[in-house]
Amino acid sequence: MNNHATTGTSSYHRPKLSNEGLPPTHSVDAVDEYGLSRTLRVAGEFPLTIQVDGAEIVTLMSLGTFPEKLTLGYLRNQRLINEIGEIAEVRVDWEREVADVRTTHGNGIVGLEKRTASSRGTPYEVLLPQVKIKQSDVYALLKNIAGYNQIYREAGAVHGCALCKGLEILHFI
Repeated sequence: MNNHATTGTSSYHRPKLSNEGLPPTHSVDAVDEYGLSRTLRVAGEFPLTIQVDGAEIVTLMSLGTFPEKLTLGYLRNQRLINEIGEIAEVRVDWEREVADVRTTHGNGIVGLEKRTASSRGTPYEVLLPQVKIKQSDVYALLKNIAGYNQIYREAGAVHGCALCKGLEILHFI
């Protein structure tokens, strides 16, 4: 994800972001099928509640590697913000399991109303346009992503998300 975007002018706005990313895997002691103690790497997931100007929006489960970018991406993906210029700051506090978002106008998410609940954790209706992608492009992207997935190599777990433009992987988490 690009950390800055135009706000309709030639200047760039970059919100203030904390830097509270966590390692995607951690060590645990386990006993294998032979009764032997072993130290293994496992992927961990943590709850992160996004609050905008003090109002709780959603709780997401995250590896925690880039929580500030996850927060910005969620808000933009769900069309809760239109431009990066609306965000003044994203501050993550893992002790409270919260991403505090402060808008430039201080009015939170204008027009937001609770609609539905789902197992994804988002209690709001998703209004994204339909995306068309060829099956062959999906397979090509999966092949390209294989080289990025360090967590799979460390922990044997499949955790990952990519921002792509066509067949190009712009950012992988």
